[in-house]
Amino acid sequence: MDRNALVGQTRNIARVLWITFFLNEAVAMAKLAVGYATGSVGMISDGFHSIFDGVSNIAGLIGIHIAAMPPDREHPYGHRKFESLFTGFVGLMIFGTCFEVLRKALAALSDQSHAQVNATSFMVMAITLFVNIMVMRYEARKGRELGSEFLIVDSKHTKSDIITSSGVLAGLALTRMGFHRADAIAGLVVGVFIAKLGFEILRSSAEVLLDTVQVDSDFVCKTVLSVDGVIGCHDIRSRGSRNHICLDLHIQLPPDMPLVEAHAKTHEVKEALLRSLPAVSDIVLHTEPAK
Repeated sequence: MDRNALVGQTRNIARVLWITFFLNEAVAMAKLAVGYATGSVGMISDGFHSIFDGVSNIAGLIGIHIAAMPPDREHPYGHRKFESLFTGFVGLMIFGTCFEVLRKALAALSDQSHAQVNATSFMVMAITLFVNIMVMRYEARKGRELGSEFLIVDSKHTKSDIITSSGVLAGLALTRMGFHRADAIAGLVVGVFIAKLGFEILRSSAEVLLDTVQVDSDFVCKTVLSVDGVIGCHDIRSRGSRNHICLDLHIQLPPDMPLVEAHAKTHEVKEALLRSLPAVSDIVLHTEPAK
């Protein structure tokens, strides 16, 4: 991707993050206001969770702008891993949210007081649940369109809000029916789901930072050998993210092939790989004579 295209992509991703940031903060304020007014630990915990969603949006804005910086002397391969680094930060934030939810839920279980559930509680939770679903779908769609790992992961983060809000709604309904500990129990169950989501996001970030294989080597070799004149390939390596893959490999050509023809054949192999693997953004080919 050239510099102008990358700048345009970054600007579009930033626009999506600003929109989701303001929606997340509006949702958080509504949950916290009603939660404190009614004493619902579920709504308060869910409100803080939504605040963390907004913080993760800000982290994403910083991350994508750093990732869009061009290669320099100290970073000849660019800065794209910063996006994965900030993605990992989102995962850690989810664990922080989980701890807070569990702490408040356990405290509520030992407390004799209970939430005062009313129509406003259900209305606010239903509206914020709908907003979260729309935000998750919007971010996931834009993430796929713009090839942004962070937007895709952040949409999964928003999914944790949907899980939380659904659990809180169930807890409020049971509390209204007379099960006064349901609000706190719902918080405990939600905490477990949030922890699971945080682990998945951290694992996704670690795969990029640790250069986990991104492309099946057999498929790469099959694609290379489909080019007429190529005898073999080996030392296939891949790294990066699902939308920004770096690939390097060795290909073998007939030892008597003229240099000019070998050079052209190398470019032909590269074009074949780019057609078969559109997520590949960088290919390093080493051409050598077959033994």
